[in-house]
Amino acid sequence: IDFTGLEKSKKNNQITISDEDTVLDTTPIPTPEPTVTPAIEEPEETLAIIERDPVKAKGIYVTSAKANSDDFARLVNLADTTEINAMVIDVKGDTGKITYHMDSPLAKEINATTNQISDMEGLVKTLKEKDIYLIARIVAFKDPYVAEQKHEWAIKNKDGSLYRDNNDECWVNPYNHEVWDYLMEVSTKAAEIGFDEIQFDYIRFSTGKGIAEADFGEESEIKSKEDIIIEFTKYAYEKLKPLGVFVSADVYGTIISSSIDAGLVGQNYVEMAKYLDYICPMIYPSHFGEGNYGIEYPDLEPLLIVRKVLNASKEKLAQIPEDDHRAIVRPWLQDFTASWIKNYKVYGGEEVRAQIEGVYEAGYDEWILWNASTNYSVDGLLEN
Repeated sequence: IDFTGLEKSKKNNQITISDEDTVLDTTPIPTPEPTVTPAIEEPEETLAIIERDPVKAKGIYVTSAKANSDDFARLVNLADTTEINAMVIDVKGDTGKITYHMDSPLAKEINATTNQISDMEGLVKTLKEKDIYLIARIVAFKDPYVAEQKHEWAIKNKDGSLYRDNNDECWVNPYNHEVWDYLMEVSTKAAEIGFDEIQFDYIRFSTGKGIAEADFGEESEIKSKEDIIIEFTKYAYEKLKPLGVFVSADVYGTIISSSIDAGLVGQNYVEMAKYLDYICPMIYPSHFGEGNYGIEYPDLEPLLIVRKVLNASKEKLAQIPEDDHRAIVRPWLQDFTASWIKNYKVYGGEEVRAQIEGVYEAGYDEWILWNASTNYSVDGLLEN
């Protein structure tokens, strides 16, 4: 989740996005021995098909480096001693590399697996024994590694060269269905080792310089960015749900109220919510422009901006009939100081708690904290 290069604007109460500096492996039904009246055997129960119980997640983000370090014990202790009961752990990170030696033929073919987490299965087992709800973070379409390895999967410029964003990073093409299959394979493998939820990040288009002139292929001429992201979301949900896992996606908080931003990144809040168990808007106060939601400096008003955005979320999702499926809203909250903006405040326990209270005042009861260094404000959390 990367926001450093978002441009903020009062115009139309929205943020204009500039750029991002800032499968199904079903256990087969065994073939019965031929008899006069063959019995149909049930599939063997594995981690991949065990139905998970829903949890009201109060979570933190954990980098692969931190999960593989001695300091990880500090984060486990946070879950032992406070209200934290969930962790979002990198499985496919921002570089496109898989964070452990995953048994994925496609990932192995392109040498995408790593040893960043030396024993992921052991880690998952240990955390599940502590009743920690485990969310696998899968970075979807920002994938510089795979784009470089498989040019046919990458977003291209009109001249056939690889598109590169403002950070000189390549992206894979959301219109390419082979990319979808790769993401399903990676997601399935994460489910098989015991993750409770698959969470797609960067489930969107790049907003970097030159993206408007990029060549996405013939399908892009008949389907909009929003169309194809909705289609992928539905595809992923239908592929992964039989495995018993929950499915979620991270989205920009600004798409809730800005159709312009939604169109730029390809994220349609209402339509995506129809094909997810959880939708996770990133509603960091520092990433709303001056004047958004009638608040002069949103970073200085953490409770107010969170409450107002989530009230807007509730109003937006009311478009979905009550009897129809809709995702539960579980926002990302800010546990960092945005010192790069003009009117900011130092964030600590008080500001974290204010955001959490904003979630509750809006009628929601789940949240995840983001701190890229995993240095969380313990004093903002309730003790067990």
